[in-house]
Amino acid sequence: MTGTVTQLWRHPIKSHGREALKAVTLTPGQALPWDRFWAVQHDQSKHEGDGWASYQNFMIGTRTPGLAGLWAELDEGARKVSLRHEKLGAFQFHPDDYLEASQFLAWIAPLLPENRAQPRRIVTAGTRGMTDTNYASVSIMNESSHRAVAQKLGRPLEPERWRGNIWLDGLAPWEEFDWIDKKIRIGGAVLAVHERIERCMHTTANPKTGLRDADTLGALRNGWDHQDFGMYAEVIEGGDIALGDKAQVL
Repeated sequence: MTGTVTQLWRHPIKSHGREALKAVTLTPGQALPWDRFWAVQHDQSKHEGDGWASYQNFMIGTRTPGLAGLWAELDEGARKVSLRHEKLGAFQFHPDDYLEASQFLAWIAPLLPENRAQPRRIVTAGTRGMTDTNYASVSIMNESSHRAVAQKLGRPLEPERWRGNIWLDGLAPWEEFDWIDKKIRIGGAVLAVHERIERCMHTTANPKTGLRDADTLGALRNGWDHQDFGMYAEVIEGGDIALGDKAQVL
């Protein structure tokens, strides 16, 4: 198996925007740099302080589909996030600043259902990343599998719905499911592939409008008898990855 890196993405604030990249440097035991670095804790959370906690403690697109319409850009040096949304316009702030974070929560409020948990504050998991796994994971996506889902739906489908980190092309559809407990070299880094990613309602929401307009979960279940897309992996050898780099299972 040989694939090619076609897309690289990070999500500086968990479930609150995505940013396309041209290159990254991975470090063992860490998430993709600045991916899910911050998260928005809700008012029913049992999580206290910073550090990793399960996704149930945070505002996520499964419960708040409008968040899918957010796009992000991070100034790493200034630790400043710029967000934009079709309905809300643009907003810039420093997530570590309490006052600015409060202003951000007010800006995002129109997207939030009133009958759901409401945002309370921003917390950080640092370089560990507030991933959905209890280890610092990087997600790997297969372009061919994505095209298979789009074909099943009978319509174009935006890859941003899957919120993946590394996208590969040149593979067979669903070939990635055979990688569990194997290692994959991508560019100058090596990752250990651990598990498939079970998908939720977030993937049904349009990444431009935030409206649920595609039955991605139904397509997966009806087409392949599962609800999975993509793989969780762990960085075991650090290195650089750029668009166009090759990927190979070792």
